[in-house]
Formats: sequence, structure tokens, C-alpha cells
Amino acid sequence: MRIPLPPVPLPEHLLAVAREYDDGTRAPAQPRDAATVVVLRDGADPALGPEVYLLRRQVSMDFAGGMAVFPGGGVDQRDFDASVGWAGPDPAAWARRLGTDEELARALVCAAVRETFEESGVLLAGESAGTVVADTTGEDWEADREALVSRELAMTEFLNRRGLVLRTDLLGTWDGWLTPVFEPKRYRTWFFVAALPEGQRTRDVSTESSSVTWLPARVAADQADGGELAMLPPTYLTCLEVGTHASTDEVLAAAEGRTVEMFTPSVEPLGEGWTLSMPDRLRPLVAERRRP
Repeated sequence: MRIPLPPVPLPEHLLAVAREYDDGTRAPAQPRDAATVVVLRDGADPALGPEVYLLRRQVSMDFAGGMAVFPGGGVDQRDFDASVGWAGPDPAAWARRLGTDEELARALVCAAVRETFEESGVLLAGESAGTVVADTTGEDWEADREALVSRELAMTEFLNRRGLVLRTDLLGTWDGWLTPVFEPKRYRTWFFVAALPEGQRTRDVSTESSSVTWLPARVAADQADGGELAMLPPTYLTCLEVGTHASTDEVLAAAEGRTVEMFTPSVEPLGEGWTLSMPDRLRPLVAERRRP
């Protein structure tokens, strides 16, 4: 399955629908808050830069079916629990980074850690602010992960039972994307970055994915350009940007000073037609790849 990557002309039928939202003929769907995490590691070939963990979503999924995505998902009401074990920057600091209030910032960080564990088996938590879980592959861990997925177990209860705290300092702030107004299902998604903790390993555990893979970010973008890997534009553009860095440490260092300004793609001119916009900082990266 090949998805045209930016900048590409919008088909007339989609342009017509977009105009109906612009003129108020249609009302946009309310977006759901979500978090996604770009899990990183340094690969065997340093020349290729950091690798990212990607899941290929089941083609039957009603949102991004068949697409390669990062682990993530919607915020659950229980992610707002203020009693969750916490280490690292406090919710007020995260609120400044994410451009939200403290309550939502706490929920987004909790959702980011929870969804990453649910979809990859990677857990950004430890017994203290200076430790991190070394292995989550045992049967007891898998039982807890499945209980989190089914919502039989809340993240706070899971952490408290095991004497763990969220290692929020292991997360970096990266970006924010809001689905265009003309999409029937919309998400307001905050993008985080995190290194794969030492000793842990990713596993193909998500029921929402048909396969998983580690790829250098720049190679993932190359495969998307070549039609080998289907990606939505935010995933593709994130791979492009992450791929400009030489290592995982370099990506995390770049994340330290970042704050999120949520970006909503809108319709803009492209030659004699129209396309969807992208953040200005990413335009040179795309232009370089499209240069003959």
C-alpha cells in the first residue's frame, strides 16, 4: 500500500470536502488527545544514524490501517490519576513543554509510557528516580501488560503493585500534530522520543499490528519514498527529522529544549493545484529529498 508523501497534489474530491469545512457547511469531528513515542536505539551501522521502532497497523484498523506507526494511542481517563508514581520533571514542567495545563500534561506522559509498554513491551519505569526496569519479558509482566490493554488494570495500580515510578525524565518532547479538519476521525497527538532502556527489548505484542521492525529513521523514510513502507505524513516527517541526527543521544539532546506547538495541516497551493501544509522547519528537508 503506497501513500503519497508531502508535498503531493490533493485530489479534487478531497479538496471539495476541505472547502466545505472552511465555509462552515460541515462541522469537524472533535479530536481525541493521544500520545506516541519514537523509541530509539543506535544500530549496528553508525553511519545510518539512530534506529526507530515501527509497527505496521492491521489493515482492518479504521484509522491508519496498514500504516507504519510509532507505539502510541489515545489518552485514557485513568491516565489522569494524580496519585501515579512519578520521577523526573513534574507535571508543571511538562505542561510548559507540551503547551497544556498540568492535568493534561500528566495524563499525556502517563499515556505515553502506558501505550509504549502495551504496544512494544518497553517500560519507562523504575523502582526509583535512578533505576529502570531491566527486563519485562517474564510471564508475570506479560499478564500485567495484557491487563493494561484490556483496561482490567490501571497504570497507577500496576506501578504501585510493583513498587515502580514513571521515569518521565527518560522521555523527550518532540512534536505535536492535529489531524486535518476534514478527516472523519481526528487525533491531537503529542510526539515524544525515548531511548530503549538498557537490558530491555521490544517484542511483537500489539494486537493492533501485523508486524514490527527496527529501521534507521532515514532508511524508513527512504522506504516510504520508494513505496515499500506506507506512512502518514507526520510519521514520515518525523523519520526525516530524526534521521538528520547521528545518534540516539543526539536526538535526545535536541529534544531537551523543544516545546510543542500543535500543527494542523491545512490546504495550500502547489503549482497549479493544492496540497497539505507542513511545519516550515521541515520544508527544507522535504525539498532536499525532492530535488532532482
